[in-house]
This record gives sequence, structure tokens and C-alpha cells, in this order.
Amino acid sequence: MRKIGLIGGMSWYSTEFYYRRINKQVQRRANMMCSAPMILDNLNFCDLAKATTDQDWDRVAEVLVASAKRLEAGGATAILIGANSMHKVHDRVSDAVKVPVLHIADAVGQKMKTDGVESAALIGTRNVMAENWYRQRLVKHGVTLLPWEANDVEELDRIIYDELMAGQVVRNSERALKTMITEIDKDGADAVVLGCTELGMIVDTKANVLPIYDSAEIHADAGVDWIFGDAP
Repeated sequence: MRKIGLIGGMSWYSTEFYYRRINKQVQRRANMMCSAPMILDNLNFCDLAKATTDQDWDRVAEVLVASAKRLEAGGATAILIGANSMHKVHDRVSDAVKVPVLHIADAVGQKMKTDGVESAALIGTRNVMAENWYRQRLVKHGVTLLPWEANDVEELDRIIYDELMAGQVVRNSERALKTMITEIDKDGADAVVLGCTELGMIVDTKANVLPIYDSAEIHADAGVDWIFGDAP
């Protein structure tokens, strides 16, 4: 098995999910005594949260590049960034190391293409939903994305940063997401992409009106494929 590196802490709740998912999948695919060969670099999200200006994002890139280099030096043969929003600086991180940095949107886009999904709605933080860098990465896999709604962006950003990243699961927010997904279904989407690694905390991915593509789950599974040599 190949060693994987995980840049975590953004937030640690989703990092916990990655750690558990990757180890469970390795155990399932190998045997009950196996666990994943993995290195985790858990960052302090206080230094990175809610970056807005170009200067902020330059600082984010510096922190993630340093993290990726530590993982590479520790023997990681590929790296996962355990947060959708932080993939805004993916290319800078990827350019700084010799090992692959597996892009979360590519993992999601490839799975949707395999499943024959033609149109989807992307929900997540403001920079994931409203900026082109993430949307274009999905579209290149042949998926048409519904336009984003300004009210949804504001509500999702609030839920993610004020509640989920503090580990709070609020009933009203669960209802709000269910209503949002019902409206997306009425708009004609084939599926919904959870473009935030914490949204699985309040969205039931197995029981909804539309297929739900949980980016954290799909990205973690891409890491498992790498570990077993199923990915180039």
C-alpha cells in the first residue's frame, strides 16, 4: 500500500471524517487488521478561516505549501487537502511538491461523469459556490451546473462557519438544507454536490429527493484508491 498525506484541521470535524473513512475503507478492502499508511498534518484553522483578500490567500498558500512539503518529506506519495475552499490555492500547492495533490473537484467530477450525471447544483461556502475556480473544475468533466442563488450562498456560509465548523448540528439548519435541496430538484438538477466537507453533518446523503455527491466521502475514497494503486 502507498502512503497518503492529509492536510487537515480545516475543520478538524471533517478531518476526523477523512481519517475514519480512509481507515474503514482500507480495512474493508484489505483485512480487519489493516489500517491506512497515512500522515496527517493538522493545521490551526484560526490562521486560515474566512480568507477574503489576495493577501489572505497568499498566506493560505504559504501555509498549505509548507504543510505539503512536510508530508512529502515524511514519505507521502500523494496528498489530500481536506477542505473544498482551500483548493482555491491547489495549483500553488501542487506546483511546490513532486507528488500529486489529488483535487477534490476532480474526484467529484469524475464520479459524476462515471454515473452519467449531466446537471447538478453545487452548494458550499461562498468562494466554492460563487467563484469560477471550483465550478470550472467540475464543468470540465461534462457536468452542467445550475446558477447559484445569492440567498443560498449567504445562508450556507452562515451555517458552515457559525455552526458546522464549531461542531454544532442545528435542527433548523437541517430543515433549511432539506428545503434547499427540494427546490434544486424542482429546478431540474440531476444531483447535488456537497462542496463543503462539513455539510454531510446535516445532509442525509442516503435519503434525499436527489442523489447527493458528498465531496468529503468521494475525496477520501480517491485517497484510498491511491493507497491501493488503483489511481495512476
